[in-house]
Amino acid sequence: MKTNVLSQKQTFFDRWAPNYDCLLTTIFYQAIHQRLLSCVNLPHPSQVLDLGCGTGQLLGRLAAKFPDLQGIGLDLSPVMLKQARQNNQYHPRLIYCRGNAQSLPFADHQFDAVFNTISFLHYPNPQEVFAEVSRVLHPQGQFYLVDSILGPVNSIPFSPGGIRFYNPQQREKFGQQVGLNCLGHYHLLGRVVLSIFSKTL
Repeated sequence: MKTNVLSQKQTFFDRWAPNYDCLLTTIFYQAIHQRLLSCVNLPHPSQVLDLGCGTGQLLGRLAAKFPDLQGIGLDLSPVMLKQARQNNQYHPRLIYCRGNAQSLPFADHQFDAVFNTISFLHYPNPQEVFAEVSRVLHPQGQFYLVDSILGPVNSIPFSPGGIRFYNPQQREKFGQQVGLNCLGHYHLLGRVVLSIFSKTL
């Protein structure tokens, strides 16, 4: 069942990819990324992971702001990744690979920071994603989770398997169960909220 849903989601994003960076989404993500970057604190140099990287916009902006940053973008959609690679102005500092957020193909403690922007709502097993993020983070590494909060609405049938929304308290609970301490929640744009976690184990 899980494999079937993930396959359907991959197909959904493969089909969306050619029109993903339209004017509306470009303006939307640019505004979110600018506000997110003002909250980011990274060591020098740093190794980061952009989980659900899409066409690579955030990782490119991170590379521009942090010249000694090296990053990996991971996404389920090969078509999204193809566009990210074509747009990559920072190779070999940035690379892109295909993978599943619930089973990350990376070593324990590999990253100083993990970013996840408007992607968490698509994951069918959010607690597994948190566990994997905690596993690949350095001790004291940070997880920057950016996603929408839609008040009393918990889910909508937007993509295969639907998408789900989690309030700050639910996010904190996910983190507590895997050794990620929430440092705070910050409204970036409308109902888009950034939650910052630090690895305590």
